[in-house]
Amino acid sequence: MELYECNYIRMRNLVPDSDALPDAVVSRIDGVLDLHLRVIERCKFTTTFNITYFFEDAAGSFPAPDIQVRIYHDAQVGEVVSCGRRRGVRHACYNRMCNNYSLAEKWRMNRFLQKWLGYCLMQGHRFTPERVIVPAGHTLTEVEDALLIVES
Repeated sequence: MELYECNYIRMRNLVPDSDALPDAVVSRIDGVLDLHLRVIERCKFTTTFNITYFFEDAAGSFPAPDIQVRIYHDAQVGEVVSCGRRRGVRHACYNRMCNNYSLAEKWRMNRFLQKWLGYCLMQGHRFTPERVIVPAGHTLTEVEDALLIVES
């Protein structure tokens, strides 16, 4: 359980107050990739996020690692629900809900999440309400439900 608890702690460090954020935000740090966060589901005891970078290749833009993470507020644990497009494979997919994965595969995906969240935090990514800004050239009413950007 220590791995899942660490994932919860790191997600809470990355997103301290998910209720105060819009459903989609971007963390922009100079010199590193933009980190995209979407809130997929908000419930009383759980919150599900999608976290990813966006890359470009000959076929266009694609998200990677494109991870969905569910945090359980009551148990204070976090786990990977699904993951696609990892390590340059455009169509790789892991979905805990649709397949019966071995304990080793689940551990591997959650260990990756732990390392990646640590890396994101080390780069300075945070999704906090005071860092959410309106993209240039837009008014607050125009982007109320649209993507907002977090800058450092």
